[in-house]
Amino acid sequence: MYKKILVATDGSTLSKKAVRGAIGLAAATGGSVVALYVVPRYPVSYFEGSITLDSTEISRVEKQWTDKGREVVERAQREAEAAGVQLKAVTAQSDLVAEAIVSAAKKHKCDLITMASHGRKGIKRLLLGSETQHVLANSTVPVLVLR
Repeated sequence: MYKKILVATDGSTLSKKAVRGAIGLAAATGGSVVALYVVPRYPVSYFEGSITLDSTEISRVEKQWTDKGREVVERAQREAEAAGVQLKAVTAQSDLVAEAIVSAAKKHKCDLITMASHGRKGIKRLLLGSETQHVLANSTVPVLVLR
């Protein structure tokens, strides 16, 4: 059925549930997992009067975020190993999280994307947008959303 499952994680409680779900599904189907953490780029403002950081400080912050991402996917890798499931830990740097998820699924030839829904409703959902909704709208492979 599903032989390669991409799970998007940000280290939150809900995304940890998605990781457990992806590992469980892979164990049941004899598949493998690709765990993806998308690292945002440091926002640079070009507005007059804004505070700007020098490039070394921006690099330090981005490295810190990347290290956190590696830690999150490596934790997923240890969890998968304990369950006897092969997991590839991946980080990607992008400000467009949903596009990075869909792109990673294509790159790694995944046949399912698993991710958590943070369950925002009403105006918050409209204002904040939903990465899950964007993935659902743009993915060419099935998407399993866990709450």
